[in-house]
Amino acid sequence: MPDYKTVEDVIGATPLVRLQRLPGEEAARRGNVILAKLEGNNPAGSVKDRPAISMIRRAEERGDIRPGDTLIEATSGNTGIALAMAAAVRGYRMVLIMPEDLSIERAQTMKAFGAELILTPKAGGMEYARDLAEQMERDGKGRVLDQFANLDNPRIHYETTGPEIWNDTEGRVTHFVSAMGTTGTITGTSQYLKERNPQVRIVGAQPSEGSRIPGIRKWPEAYLPKIYEPRRVDEMLLVSQADAEDMARRLAREEGLFAGISAAGACWAALQVSARVENATIVFIVCDRGDRYLSTGVFPA
Repeated sequence: MPDYKTVEDVIGATPLVRLQRLPGEEAARRGNVILAKLEGNNPAGSVKDRPAISMIRRAEERGDIRPGDTLIEATSGNTGIALAMAAAVRGYRMVLIMPEDLSIERAQTMKAFGAELILTPKAGGMEYARDLAEQMERDGKGRVLDQFANLDNPRIHYETTGPEIWNDTEGRVTHFVSAMGTTGTITGTSQYLKERNPQVRIVGAQPSEGSRIPGIRKWPEAYLPKIYEPRRVDEMLLVSQADAEDMARRLAREEGLFAGISAAGACWAALQVSARVENATIVFIVCDRGDRYLSTGVFPA
């Protein structure tokens, strides 16, 4: 029989596409090109498909888990969806803990993959959800994969995301821009790109004071992801909620890219970089699709 691929075999190798209208004539005059890496094309719809399957596969290889076990994870959405998909593929019970104020679409998608949801108070944020996940593991209710401290998260971006960007730009990439949540994407991709060319600039997008942007976080010191390596990021740009939401609408209307709000925040940051550099090839991560945010009111009804 032909060696047909499975769902997990088609994670990664996502398209890299050029923005045509948003950069404007000024970017063209400066010799800049802005490229969007479409991670929403992954099977479960986000960049988190990569670390989800990586964390489960490698935990199996180490003998830490085996099919039939219960996995637990605190999530703001995309990692939960990706883990629910990966758990379904590999044969695990998945328990996801998330703040109650996250979008309806995300919760429904997790349930569609068979995951069990525990909703925590909005006031506690992701910090409360993470604390509860750790307590449940201590109580023997399952195994926490812990995307925030698991080195298999940035590792997969070092092994796949970074090489894809380098190869698809034929080594021309000069700037890499990513929203910062768990920081796995920016940490692993940065390591690879910097090894190939130390002059590549790595730019992280974080929310400005008072802004709530799904998928982008500025963590309190006590909850800073253990996988984060500050030396991997050259610069951080603060994105307002209003700018991210406006950019999400503009990406859809002007570029035909229906992207999530954190992806739009990364796009906004990429445009800021373009405004001050010349002859640059700027790549930003479109971490998920806009259809996960229809209930939030960001897009026109």
